[in-house]
Amino acid sequence: MKSVAFVALLSLALALPSFGKTSKNTYPASCGDLWVAVKDVLSNAENYNVEESNDTLMAATYKVKHAAHVTVSGAVLQRANHVALVSKGAECEMQVKSNYSGFEHDDSGDFRKRVEESFAKLKASKPAEPAKPADAPK
Repeated sequence: MKSVAFVALLSLALALPSFGKTSKNTYPASCGDLWVAVKDVLSNAENYNVEESNDTLMAATYKVKHAAHVTVSGAVLQRANHVALVSKGAECEMQVKSNYSGFEHDDSGDFRKRVEESFAKLKASKPAEPAKPADAPK
């Protein structure tokens, strides 16, 4: 009886990573600005292969590479994920549908962290807007 329960638990543990889950994070920025950071992150060929990208919809389908997961033939295992930006007034919601989250990797969390780092770098490198001239007294 215990072995049946163990096998069932083990099967469930192995199946859980295959269920897709959407994480949503809201940022105090325009989706256009955040999209630049998303595209910057996806341009890293060591981590991602972009299958489809739509600048108008601000959405992309991409595969995640993990060098630690190599098949017998030597090909790197890749998992398809999706990202979409949704405008929420002055804020932007990033929705990441990830097909994997496990002990070794958290595709959605890793992607979010990389986008946040890229966004911070892009924001820091953006020149400040010039000060508006004061109104002349009448």
